[in-house]
Amino acid sequence: MIVLGIETSCDETAVALVGDEPQPHICANLIHTQLDEHAPYGGVVPEIAARAHLDRIDGLIQRALDEAGVSVPEIDGVAAAAGPGLIGGLIVGTMAAKGIAWAAQKPFVAVNHLEAHALTARLSDGVGFPYLLLLVSGGHSQLLVCAGVGKYRVLGTSRDDAAGEAFDKTAKLLGLGYPGGPAIERAARGGNPARFALPRPLKGRDGCDFSFSGLKTAVRQIIADHPPRNTGDIADLAAAIELAISDTLIDRTANAVAWFRRHYPEGTTIVAAGGVAANGRLRRSLTDLAASAGLGFVAAPPALCTDNGAMIAWAGLERLRFGLTDTLDAPVHPRWPLDADRPGSAVAESTP
Repeated sequence: MIVLGIETSCDETAVALVGDEPQPHICANLIHTQLDEHAPYGGVVPEIAARAHLDRIDGLIQRALDEAGVSVPEIDGVAAAAGPGLIGGLIVGTMAAKGIAWAAQKPFVAVNHLEAHALTARLSDGVGFPYLLLLVSGGHSQLLVCAGVGKYRVLGTSRDDAAGEAFDKTAKLLGLGYPGGPAIERAARGGNPARFALPRPLKGRDGCDFSFSGLKTAVRQIIADHPPRNTGDIADLAAAIELAISDTLIDRTANAVAWFRRHYPEGTTIVAAGGVAANGRLRRSLTDLAASAGLGFVAAPPALCTDNGAMIAWAGLERLRFGLTDTLDAPVHPRWPLDADRPGSAVAESTP
């Protein structure tokens, strides 16, 4: 199969085509990032994002088809991110996808953006079910078991802010710009993470939930009491932030690993997905954690960690294999937990 995927849930307008023969592969993967539009505001402005998607979506679809050497009649389905995300952007992407699906009489798949992240390791590395997933992005921090397509068990989630949001907000406090994760990672190189004492929220406690609001507050207080005076001060505080977030994620993931090994002894892999999974320190720490638990570790290439059309197309293809399609009046879901029911979806049973 070849599936067209459209991603417009936040501030990337992305279109891709993905195939599965002779093995999973990306035929085209185009992304227009809106960093310049949102950088002056230190975060994403929903109205600006929606208008930028509308301006770019048609051209990107045509360019992706041309790059893949595929015409619309030759594709097997159309998938679009239908949530969670910013409602204006979701509407732009899903309406474009529904229009193509209706005109070409192709099946439509309303993809949960989180499911797309969850399944990316199967596109990039062919990971088999079940596996333990750490999903960390600007809007989400979750630990879950991926037992099959459409079969997810959430073990823990953020009680307040996501890890990516913590990166964004602390980077803004340091004047490092947006997006915060890559900015903090760059600034932290050569810094001394031991210079500043920062909290690791919930570390050492039972369960798999996260909390990062206290970390943001601590950084704000340090900057208020001791304003950074030079690049060395910024590097040290950035390194402390990066280490604190990584330590927190590793601590909670270790609890999930223990649960996963008890309940899914056949599982062999820890997977990291989402934009924060591109962080080098976190990847190294997760590699060590997996090795100590006798598990493998997989993280998609950095380009597939951030929002992209290939992950949407792949999730659509995975669902199409089981006849899991959606009607053309399927709604968008600005809030859409991964383990929630899917209204407007055809019912079929998937197997690992």
